[in-house]
Amino acid sequence: MGRRLKKYIRFLVVLALAAVLLFLMFRSRYREIIRELAETQVKNTTSDLTNDAIAKQIAEGVIQYDRIVYFEKDLDGRITALKTNMSEVNRLKTDILNIINDEILALDTSDIGIPLGSLFLPEFLSGKGPAIPVHILSIRNSDATFANSFSQAGINQTLHQLTMVVSVDVAVLVLGETTSFTINSEVVVAQTVIVGDVPNTFLNTGGNYGS
Repeated sequence: MGRRLKKYIRFLVVLALAAVLLFLMFRSRYREIIRELAETQVKNTTSDLTNDAIAKQIAEGVIQYDRIVYFEKDLDGRITALKTNMSEVNRLKTDILNIINDEILALDTSDIGIPLGSLFLPEFLSGKGPAIPVHILSIRNSDATFANSFSQAGINQTLHQLTMVVSVDVAVLVLGETTSFTINSEVVVAQTVIVGDVPNTFLNTGGNYGS
């Protein structure tokens, strides 16, 4: 082996060691910031996916208020009770979670990578520059709960909303390290305006929330 080739090999080894050292220093210095940015990127994207999935279900007529909530009335037509069809709610929950889980696992760096500008000069270069790869490794758990809310919508009118809160535990790989966090997204899945007095009785039928 010639002297020139040996020098070239030594140069490559030194260069490789220097690159590894710089990488480790960079990761050590910016570990927490990168983790926070990765978490924010994944959370924002997942929230968008949740909203898009539910909006699509609504547009296709899969989600309809009167399938989920129905009224009991007295002989005078006054509402005496609101009931939630939990069988329909649980079906909706399963469908939405399946869609979200599949779409989260299909995300790639172009969707959730961290632009270098967001790391070094976020005031001026946020979202700019080459992206640090972020890979979603797995979804460890996903669940959804539902909540009812009532608010005044006008004279003798009440807005009733059924809100879905999606919780997803994900594990991501960024700069050779694995980190895990929980994503919570909240979106209104059904709503209507009730004219007249709102009854004090609200019943769940056909199952339980979160089951």
